[in-house]
Amino acid sequence: MTVKISKRVFNPAFLPLLGDEEHRYIVLYGGAGSGKSVFAVQRYLYRLLMLPLCNVLVVRAVAATNRDSTFALFRQVITRWGLDELFTCKEGDLRITCANGNSVIFKGLDDAEKLKSVTFPKGELTDVWVEEASEILEEDFNQLDVRLRGRGTHKQIVLTFNPVSVLHWLKVRFFDRDDPRAVCLKSTYKDNRFLDDDYKATLEGYKDTDPYYYSVYCLGEWGVLGQTIFDARKVSERLQEIPRPVMQGEFVFSTWYSERANEVMIDDSSIRWVEGDGPIKIYRDVVKGGAYVIGGDTAGEGSDFNVGQVVDHITGEQVCTIRGQMDEDVFAKQLYCLGRYYNVALISIEANFSSYPIRELERLRYPRQFVRQAEDSYTHRIRQSYGFQTNKATRPVVIAQLVEIVREHVQWINDKDTLEEMLTFVRSETGKPEAQEGAHDDCVMSLAIAYYSREQMHAAEYTQQRWTKDMYEDYKRASPGEKEMLRKRWGMPGGVIYDG
Repeated sequence: MTVKISKRVFNPAFLPLLGDEEHRYIVLYGGAGSGKSVFAVQRYLYRLLMLPLCNVLVVRAVAATNRDSTFALFRQVITRWGLDELFTCKEGDLRITCANGNSVIFKGLDDAEKLKSVTFPKGELTDVWVEEASEILEEDFNQLDVRLRGRGTHKQIVLTFNPVSVLHWLKVRFFDRDDPRAVCLKSTYKDNRFLDDDYKATLEGYKDTDPYYYSVYCLGEWGVLGQTIFDARKVSERLQEIPRPVMQGEFVFSTWYSERANEVMIDDSSIRWVEGDGPIKIYRDVVKGGAYVIGGDTAGEGSDFNVGQVVDHITGEQVCTIRGQMDEDVFAKQLYCLGRYYNVALISIEANFSSYPIRELERLRYPRQFVRQAEDSYTHRIRQSYGFQTNKATRPVVIAQLVEIVREHVQWINDKDTLEEMLTFVRSETGKPEAQEGAHDDCVMSLAIAYYSREQMHAAEYTQQRWTKDMYEDYKRASPGEKEMLRKRWGMPGGVIYDG
């Protein structure tokens, strides 16, 4: 059987996947009108005609929905391509058979028992297409996955869907993890050269009338279920334009033994940065004379990560993050180095679940930690303690402040993990702002603590710095606006003392 199919019938964005035999999972996701489902059908018809063995199981969450969607789409493309003589379409039992014996069967996951009895006249099952994959449960997908087995032929699953929630199992499984067996391709209406102009105009009209809808449903950005307390539209838009980290890695250092303190200490002169797949992402490198605050959240109840957020005290920009599953002593030492790196930044760590990182920083003689007023439980006297205490009084304040910052200055936020956490930080049924079930709040809370702790920074600490000749030359070349920023960082330029 000889059939010629021109590549011009396909959208160019999808062509790299037409002959893909390498990956077990092909994930086609994106916005409405992108043509991903049409390509899935086109690709299967191509494979049914060209491969000696290709038997496809098409699955949706509910069996009845196949008739007017996937089955109808197969028939439509068959007719459009003039292949009616080569395919037999049986609407009664939703089955399509190719002249060479390859076939397609359509089923639903609402009757999983019937899936066990699916058989093909010509050999075994080779391919599964899960349409609207965001509607099915992960356990149902797992059952399909384990069923697709056997030797001699390549087995493959195609998933097509529009992103729904950043907490969806599809995102966790195929986007938050690196699976070499999976390839993901995002497409939007802009990639569909066959889309009519009227429908394009309809989709683009949402840019002005409903920007968040446009971002999620037209551009295929991951959305959010529930009422987030942050401006979801602004957060989603920022996710599309965030910069890549300029550096990623961790700090290494040497230690020395202090006989006086009987402690092993970090040798500050030995601290150095090592590029690699480390927990620290730097979005804006340290600026000479700059002032910085680090907010920290330790792994506590319902959390798996230790997180630190570095904020530029002057500009308000989030310039660096540290996030990882690490022991608390490792986290504390990395914070120590990070604080030193960012001009001895003020470090403010939440003290609710564990005070170990705070005590470790104190043991290491880190010179600048956030100080709070606390009542001694024995004497009831007010004393000063290191660390930020989250309670009924402070939690609403720091969250409200972060909500305002996101609303007014979302461009300050550079980190993808932080922004995605904001989309799952919602108001519960009791009205309490918190992470959705299954989500994390480490990034949100550590950033909120960092911004709140800026109030404890004193500009006077940064007006006594000695100016170098290079600093003075930078000031002379700066614009009026830049000069104002430099004065905030270094103090007034009058009476300059050249350092060297």
